Amino acid sequence: MNLWLRLLRVVLAGVFKKRLDLLDSSRLGFRVCVHDLDIYAHMNNGRYLTLMDLGRIDLIFRSPLKAAVKNNRWNPLVASILIRYRRSFKLFDPLVLSTRVVCWDEKWFYIEQKFEKNGELMAVGLVKGLFAGPQGVIPTARVLEAAGKPAVSPPMPPKIRQWIEADKTV
Repeated sequence: MNLWLRLLRVVLAGVFKKRLDLLDSSRLGFRVCVHDLDIYAHMNNGRYLTLMDLGRIDLIFRSPLKAAVKNNRWNPLVASILIRYRRSFKLFDPLVLSTRVVCWDEKWFYIEQKFEKNGELMAVGLVKGLFAGPQGVIPTARVLEAAGKPAVSPPMPPKIRQWIEADKTV
């Protein structure tokens, strides 16, 4: 299935799926298709990132962020992704992508995205992103206020603190 069809499927299914709270996990199921493969018959590294986009779209679409984003003409932007590939997906493998907001600071949302096959962790990614609109970058407190959510973040896990510190050296 081509990516536009996958996007259409995610959006249409999102209309009928259960609404999510900001800290809930979105779960999407896919099957690895021929156009997802690289020349070695594994799912292409870039395809993981593209599917991760769909996971974040589903999370926004089904959460209180949807109205805030739409009403304010905000766009989600990704600044950084850290991904760890553990195992390869092959042709026709089923995969489940789970996406959840882990925490946030004044500017950034930190999102974890996991790829699984039959319950086995295949890859995990951390995403650092924000929202921007016609007036520029929107502070997380403003985004959360518009979504009707408290601005208090869950505790930041050590792995995200380490990532932030490592990012400062680049």
